[in-house]
Amino acid sequence: MPAPALNLVDGLFQLSFLLQARLTHIAAAHDLSLIQVRLLGILRDCEPGMLELARYLELTKSSLSGLVDRAEARGLVERVPSPSDGRGANIRVTPRGRKLSKAIEAAVNADVDALASVLPEADRRRLASLLDRLVQGAQPAPPLD
Repeated sequence: MPAPALNLVDGLFQLSFLLQARLTHIAAAHDLSLIQVRLLGILRDCEPGMLELARYLELTKSSLSGLVDRAEARGLVERVPSPSDGRGANIRVTPRGRKLSKAIEAAVNADVDALASVLPEADRRRLASLLDRLVQGAQPAPPLD
């Protein structure tokens, strides 16, 4: 007897758990934690300051400093002077970090493509469109205290 169909909430959470587990596995294969992968993903498209980066990652300043220190020690990121704050620094991905980020992105894309392969192409496009609407319409999470 087949399992009952998931409702919207259960389906979204089960998919979230599945994707997080797969991403964690891919990260571990590259000797990274999930938060380090998120850091590299953010830095793919921008060079944020520490405060902005802490907001993106929902980390305290001290936790973020440790994360950036460890990534910097591995040659994945570097601190660069902030153009808008003479005392601050922005965080930039290094060529080594970019290469690693691209490898992880390729592995994630292949994994998600395999996961979604049970759907016909038209359903995949529709799902992508619906997910885009959900993400674009989402309200930001409240700040951490």
